[in-house]
Amino acid sequence: MTEKRVLIVEDEEKLAAVVGDYLRQAGFTPHWLAEGTSVAPWVREHRPALVLLDLMLPGRDGLEVCKEIRAFAAVPIIMITARVEEIDRLLGFEFGADDYICKPFSPRELVARVKAVLRRADQGQAKTAAVVTLDEDRYLATVAGQPLDLTAVEFRLLQILVASPGRIYGRQQLMDRIYQDQRIVSDRTIDSHIKKLRKKIAAVLAGREIIHSVYGVGYKYEPEGE
Repeated sequence: MTEKRVLIVEDEEKLAAVVGDYLRQAGFTPHWLAEGTSVAPWVREHRPALVLLDLMLPGRDGLEVCKEIRAFAAVPIIMITARVEEIDRLLGFEFGADDYICKPFSPRELVARVKAVLRRADQGQAKTAAVVTLDEDRYLATVAGQPLDLTAVEFRLLQILVASPGRIYGRQQLMDRIYQDQRIVSDRTIDSHIKKLRKKIAAVLAGREIIHSVYGVGYKYEPEGE
């Protein structure tokens, strides 16, 4: 994207202002929100390059906001918190955060992390562009320029995996992201959807495998040869 818009979600106004100043000096366009309930609608409408998301927020906490965003977007998310316990870090990554920084922090370090996360995201997009293209608004997926006839669940599975090349997702992680209504389904349901998705991709790529099984763990997206 041409405009490097970064959404700052932080209820401490002075801290948000300082972070915004440093981001602006680094060439980014910051936008500030002070509470959690308005974050997902704003992200849907404005599609920022990255979200800086505080964990403790009025309205809705950062983990729930992160989960809500991940239901429809792969935008990079850096979580910011005063909590330093390992469980909080693990929860942040489990819910889909790309990085994690604890208060107090140096604004310069935060800007450096923003650049690093965006650089990784750009590299991932460059790697996947030649193989998979996703139109989120129309739920349309193409592989090597050929459209795939996918169900909504298959599209969401492909979207989640493609967003983070090489990242391994467990069945439970995939179920939590796809079935937001928390319905009870068997983890073998994911296996069935993956099998059908692979079959449709193989019909276009003549047997090439881009969705890989990791025995005893789950699945990952990794184009052949990378």
